[in-house]
Amino acid sequence: MEKPDARLLKPTTQNYLRQQAIRLREQGKRNIDIAAYLGVHRNTITGWWKDYQTQGEEGLTQQQRGAKYGAGRTLSTEQESQVQERMRDQFPDELGIDSALWTRRAVQTLIEQEFGVAMPIRTVGEYLKRWGYTPQKPLKRAYEQDPKAVQQWLDVTYPALVKQAKSEGAKIAWGDESGLLRCSSRARICAEGQDSGNQLESEKTASHQLHCQRQ
Repeated sequence: MEKPDARLLKPTTQNYLRQQAIRLREQGKRNIDIAAYLGVHRNTITGWWKDYQTQGEEGLTQQQRGAKYGAGRTLSTEQESQVQERMRDQFPDELGIDSALWTRRAVQTLIEQEFGVAMPIRTVGEYLKRWGYTPQKPLKRAYEQDPKAVQQWLDVTYPALVKQAKSEGAKIAWGDESGLLRCSSRARICAEGQDSGNQLESEKTASHQLHCQRQ
């Protein structure tokens, strides 16, 4: 009967068989007999014994296969967390970034500002997608807006809203007709401590929602 390839076994099973093989080998058993007893190839026993002789107990532990988490990424997991925290708790202009909302370009600037990493805009988009941010599609009528009115809102109305929100202990929620940021890897937004049926405006403790646009 053909014996199974030990490399295809679960790590926990492999570790157990390795321990048993070493114990029997130290008792003077032959590799061929140990292989028959454990149901693996003789060459497998030989390899395990060699690992044990050169690496000790560490050589008996099956290592996780595949690339480690974060391999091939520009940012470390800690840096990723820092960026997401900034985006949750602050607006771009509060960090000296010339943008009212968190766009890919704004996040790119934040990353370079915080960590000195000049990340390509496409890579920024991949990070945002991994974190659960969905790109927004601006409405066609946005191109027909009155530039003066928009600038008035950015220079006067919006700063006044920010000031009022801070004085009342409230937070500002952003949204549009094309959808919102997915919160906590869910496809819908929920305010902190509420279900999705409640209005964000009704609670001053509403979580700080983000609007991520393509730019």
